[in-house]
Amino acid sequence: MSEALTTETALEEEVVGTAAPNPSQDRPRSLWSDAWRDLRRNPFFVISAVLILLLIAIAAFPGVFTSTDPKHADLVHHYLTGPNWSHIGQADWFGYDGQGRSVYSRTMYGARASIIVGIFTTLGVAILGSVVGMLAGYYGGWFDALLSRVTDVFFGIPLLLGAIVVLNAFTHRTVWTVVAAMVFLGWTQITRVMRGSVITVKQQDFVQAARALGAGTGRILLRHILPNAVAPVIVVSTIALGGYISLEATLSFLGIGLPPSTVSWGNDISSAQTVIRTAPHVLFFPSAMLSLTVLAFIMLGDAVRDALDPKLR
Repeated sequence: MSEALTTETALEEEVVGTAAPNPSQDRPRSLWSDAWRDLRRNPFFVISAVLILLLIAIAAFPGVFTSTDPKHADLVHHYLTGPNWSHIGQADWFGYDGQGRSVYSRTMYGARASIIVGIFTTLGVAILGSVVGMLAGYYGGWFDALLSRVTDVFFGIPLLLGAIVVLNAFTHRTVWTVVAAMVFLGWTQITRVMRGSVITVKQQDFVQAARALGAGTGRILLRHILPNAVAPVIVVSTIALGGYISLEATLSFLGIGLPPSTVSWGNDISSAQTVIRTAPHVLFFPSAMLSLTVLAFIMLGDAVRDALDPKLR
């Protein structure tokens, strides 16, 4: 009899154990967890992320990839010498430019200026545009109208033309001067995106509930509205980052961006235009690295957009 009761109890425990729900399975997934799951399965995201990490490593530690000084010139021995494909990773791998400098070394060190300009311009634009757009969308009324009109004024200024005018006012330009000029003129798109997202989010029930419970404006903006309105800003900023890198190269090519003493892809492309017919390798490698960098960030932005857009699920 005792053995039967023991067996019956064991069977009941087994049935209860198998029927018990798993808390991890019932836990609701957030937008960010779903987006991360989709991103990991997207080959374009993986490829672009690997390329971007490699480019950031090159920009942060160019000395690991080459031991040659990018400003060292030897006109006597290396004037426009072509690439030596057998010397992988050495100074003459990509050949030499019109001043006898290693094209490979300058291509590696040139990544630093372009990556810094792209990343910090994107951060500055995202922060400034998000703050202005969030305030305009949340308060509305005359405050929204005032900020919207200011945004329209800046939005009507072409970014390239405006950057040329602003940077021409500086006799000495650095990387941070270029970043400041681009942030000063490029925040309008993020502002419009954030404003529209905040207007949609602030009408949701959880925001009204937080306001009814006595939550302050700062808490509502930072804890309830910002996390639910920032996804479109991340998408637009990621895609725009490649455009900012291209814009810096364009300004340097025109002689308005970074000074010629700064090693950058734009400066190298500008100096290579005089020898493009006799030594095309001087133009090809910095142009190829610039195009690859812009393509990697655009691919990353497209992957993030597809993951964060509920309409594409």
